[in-house]
Amino acid sequence: MRIIFRFGGIALLVAAIVILAVLPFATSFVEQWTRRDVELRSQLVFNSARDQVVSLLARNDAARLAGLFERIASDERVLAIGYCDGDELRSPTRNMPPSFTCEQAARSDTQSFSTIAAEGRSILVSSFPLIVAGREGHLVVLHDLSYADKRGGEARNYLFLALAGVAFGAAALAAMIAALIMRRWLASIRQALENARAGAAGAPEQENMIPLGQEIRDVLQELEASRRTIDAAHTDWNPDTLRAALANELSGSEVIVVSNREPYIHNRTESGGVSLQIPASGLVSALEPVVRACGGTWVAHGSGTADREMVDANDRVPVPPAHPSYTLRRVWLTDEEQDGYYYGAANEGLWPLCHIAFVRPIFREQDWQFYRAVNEKFADAVVAEAKREDPIILVQDYHFSLLPRMIRNRLPQATIVTFWHIPWPNAETFGICPWREEIIDGLLGSSILGFHTQAHCNNFMDAVDSYVESRIDREKDSVTFGGEETLIRPYPISIEWPPTALEGQKPVEECRRVVRERLGFPLDMRIGVGIERFDYTKGILDRMQAIDALLNEHPEWKGNFAFVQVAAPTRSKLANYRQLQEEAEALAREINERHGGNGYEPIKLLIRHHEPDEVFELFRSADLCIVSSLHDGMNLVAKEFVAARDDEEGVLILSAFAGASRELSEALIVNPYNAHAMGEAINRALTMSQNEQRERMRLMRDQVKERNVYRWAGQMLLAASRLRKRQRIRRLIASGRKRAPANA
Repeated sequence: MRIIFRFGGIALLVAAIVILAVLPFATSFVEQWTRRDVELRSQLVFNSARDQVVSLLARNDAARLAGLFERIASDERVLAIGYCDGDELRSPTRNMPPSFTCEQAARSDTQSFSTIAAEGRSILVSSFPLIVAGREGHLVVLHDLSYADKRGGEARNYLFLALAGVAFGAAALAAMIAALIMRRWLASIRQALENARAGAAGAPEQENMIPLGQEIRDVLQELEASRRTIDAAHTDWNPDTLRAALANELSGSEVIVVSNREPYIHNRTESGGVSLQIPASGLVSALEPVVRACGGTWVAHGSGTADREMVDANDRVPVPPAHPSYTLRRVWLTDEEQDGYYYGAANEGLWPLCHIAFVRPIFREQDWQFYRAVNEKFADAVVAEAKREDPIILVQDYHFSLLPRMIRNRLPQATIVTFWHIPWPNAETFGICPWREEIIDGLLGSSILGFHTQAHCNNFMDAVDSYVESRIDREKDSVTFGGEETLIRPYPISIEWPPTALEGQKPVEECRRVVRERLGFPLDMRIGVGIERFDYTKGILDRMQAIDALLNEHPEWKGNFAFVQVAAPTRSKLANYRQLQEEAEALAREINERHGGNGYEPIKLLIRHHEPDEVFELFRSADLCIVSSLHDGMNLVAKEFVAARDDEEGVLILSAFAGASRELSEALIVNPYNAHAMGEAINRALTMSQNEQRERMRLMRDQVKERNVYRWAGQMLLAASRLRKRQRIRRLIASGRKRAPANA
């Protein structure tokens, strides 16, 4: 009993010291957090009302402006709102303090916040710059901070009580642990004495248990090393970091990558020779270092015209050709299989189903039969290539939703990581798919299933909950189906950093000059760019309509702004894609006829594939880039534009429905279905100060640099490594339990 009080007293003393040390910092944190909350509310008010305020001010409609301000100020948290036109306060609401003047607001070219005292109260003044008819003013939003002070006091009290509760709990826990340790120590001494008396009778049990305990300790040490690897590499992912992490964590492991697209394509040239093509793919950039580091195998569809000539008798070819470090295993598909599996089930069925771009998905039973057969063909290839019972298998994208289960049935000890590169729709939308249960069952054959965003993870778990019998753990983000657990995780994909295409690029000013001369624009022409495949999910028509809206609302940009739309033809076998290209060409002609003239075309449509260095040159020459996806898992074009701008200038206009908007929040976030609002965003981008451009671009570049494609691959592989080690511990414990009764 004395030892319990002794340890408990020491724990209480330490806890009291910690509380006294932490409380001042916690108090300061609560105050800062409270003020930041009020500032964010002010930003929300401004963002929601900005377009209406600008429109009413431009029309000089004071009555409606006052009515709008009064509605906003009806929020119990907003004290007052008004507009500062120079030093003149216009349309102040009824609760505006009589002593307030525009001179008290900290006005600048960017949003600013200041605190003033009025009528015995502390008031936060938020000032947001607006440009109306070429004249700069400021929208001012006032918040009474008294409620914030009250909430801060309550938070401090709760924090103190919580810390005190934790302290008492820690003291009690320390005392209990001390007592338990002492009890077990004494019991072990008694057991040792009994064993000494019994002689050799206890030796067999010790021989069995000691090695087992040592194995478990070894694996736990490996897990701790894995955690340290992940933490140490968190902020600086690059090819070397990735290789080092894999050498530490997956040394001796077998890695197999499965994708529809192959990393190296052999095509026959017109002269009869063979050329090697390396696809411009973020997927290849991310996973090639993984397969190289592990000397693994990449299984993919052999699509090149000379692919068959370059493989051996087992359909394998060592790559890269100059310094082979892994094996490319090619799988052959007939034209009929390609039409049914790729163009049919995958791209006419699953692609529109998951993107919700208002193109009706087409579900043909014959296509699904081909899809299933091709997945079986890839499963056969993976199993044939596996040299161990427990390989790590990375399955890529919506082409292989059935593959994880097929592999799991044949290689039950494999660690299967599947990444779904497109969005996952809500459960109700997914429910129209006639093969929904089979797709879910196939994907739940994975050990880890990755999506771009947490929202897509949530949608998948909702679909599982709706259509199959399973156990869902929302805290762990896992699904247990058929006795096997699948972890559901967000892994936002990105691009390589620094981008290879940035090497050898001319300075930004030189790129601006070269591109304008090539396209026939004056050197002072402001230009925007959009670079996509001709895909109906990318919102190409919507951004053209936004250009039309811009020139209607702001005719001063006619002759001074042009938009360059690069669109590469894709999936031209499918009617929806051919029709989109025809509609885009017709709409560009119509807008050019309406707003162009004297050699000026507001929209320059370039229909061809551009190499990465050409794309980056366009990015560096542009004043803005528009990514108006109607629905997108991530959209790497947005990140490539940010990476290209090492001058830290240029403005990104980004759809709220692209996964990239969750990471690149400093872009101008737009609703691509609202042409007027998107046109206003373009105008704002064209009039944005260089200082604001740099602040926004600097933050986005830091985000893309830190969360690059090597981090994406590394996080998945290290998660797989930790999962394998946990499973090894479970097997060791299960093995120990089986041996214990046998030795009893």
